[in-house]
Amino acid sequence: MNNVNPAEVKTFLLALQANICQELEQLDGKQTFITDSWEREEGGGGTSRVLTNGAVFEQAGVNFSHVMGAKMPASATAHRPELAGRSFEAMGVSLVIHPNNPYVPTTHANVRFFIATKEGADPVWWFGGGFDLTPYYPFKEDVITWHQNAKDLSLAFGEDVYPKYKKWCDDYFFIPHRNETRGVGGLFFDDLNQDGFEQSFNYMKAVGEGFLTAYGPIVQRRKDTEFGERERQFQLYRRGRYVEFNLVYDRGTLFGLQTGGRTESILMSMPPLVRWQYSYSPEAGTPEADLYEYYLKPQDWLG
Repeated sequence: MNNVNPAEVKTFLLALQANICQELEQLDGKQTFITDSWEREEGGGGTSRVLTNGAVFEQAGVNFSHVMGAKMPASATAHRPELAGRSFEAMGVSLVIHPNNPYVPTTHANVRFFIATKEGADPVWWFGGGFDLTPYYPFKEDVITWHQNAKDLSLAFGEDVYPKYKKWCDDYFFIPHRNETRGVGGLFFDDLNQDGFEQSFNYMKAVGEGFLTAYGPIVQRRKDTEFGERERQFQLYRRGRYVEFNLVYDRGTLFGLQTGGRTESILMSMPPLVRWQYSYSPEAGTPEADLYEYYLKPQDWLG
């Protein structure tokens, strides 16, 4: 397997989960995470950590999983025929944070590693991950903070890395049936292996560790902003986009369900409260209209 070291990746991911949970507890200041460990019959398992009814976070879930199997699902081998007949391991940390205050954005991040092996052949492996921001009442300052952090952590790996993975994020977190992005983007990468194990792993680590560097200051700026029922109802309506995207398009959700993953952990990304409204359209000139007209359109936020 050359220098590919899944055990090293797992050690990093477990430490990352613990560090993120600790920092989120400090940001919230009220609640702590409950820990729920699980196993799957086909092999492997994980630890889900969930914080609910906090002072800042209505629900935050930070999941570690390490699953394995003797056979890839047909949905995966259809797009990657070289994986047919291989056993696999998939491990990662994935999180989604749904704040109480509509002025604090929802966010998602994950970092992951995949390896497929069979006797007499070199392993097929790659890293993936990223983070994205979904504001309801956006502030340009926050969007710039988010993207500047994404650019800064990527620069050590090449000047082309941020623009490439920023565009991939815009393209991936797009909801075709709504003709809009899920939020203001960030970074998304997959199939990362071309620079070798160590360099690819280093980038995955930079993304995982850089997430709270980007998100923490935004939470601090907005968590005490006053809001009313109008803002709350709009937040609940827009949370519906999260549900729609995750259940229809998200590859991680589909892979987890198709490989027999633990449903509760896979779907912990769902918001605790959400609503839909028939034929909703924001009133012109309102902050809600500003979200649709300006922020849900991919653009160069650092230009």
